Amino acid sequence: MKPETRQQEIIRVAAKLFKEKGYSAVTMRHLATAMDIKAASLYNHIESKQDILERIIISLAETFTQGMKQISESNETCINKLKKIIELHVHISSKNSYGMASLNNDWMHLESQLTYYKKLRSDYENDFKTILEDGIKSGEIIHAKPDVMMFSILTTLRSLYIWIPKKEVINLKELTDDLSNILINGIAKE
Repeated sequence: MKPETRQQEIIRVAAKLFKEKGYSAVTMRHLATAMDIKAASLYNHIESKQDILERIIISLAETFTQGMKQISESNETCINKLKKIIELHVHISSKNSYGMASLNNDWMHLESQLTYYKKLRSDYENDFKTILEDGIKSGEIIHAKPDVMMFSILTTLRSLYIWIPKKEVINLKELTDDLSNILINGIAKE
């Protein structure tokens, strides 16, 4: 594994501060203090606080969108595609809990990249909805409103970044399997 660059360290520490305090409350001075460097030194590695936010959010949004594209274009069944989506969220959230907080809570603070972010999110959700619609048509999924199903599943998946860090030991495969079972099969006893 390559050592972390100073820029990567700045982004990692900033993401943690954004999660703890909220993007608006964090200043470059807070970030410099957390890194034990002078605020002016930060600008040797990044352009601005906005630049950091864009790097965090756009990188994650692109990763999700690319993952969804691969899943949606695969020859898997719709149910297996849904399981892969859950696995994608568990994997990304477990590796990026601080960044996920920014993605979910701070995206509206994006400036020059807001339109691009909204397109990534829209593409992701459209692919998700198409998988659900195809599953309904093929009889794999119950006949229900795809928007409601997508909202229900995504609400859980988008909040994994809150829950995962609270667990001391977590088996990601087991979590993925449990979430797939609950989110796809439900909790009602047969």
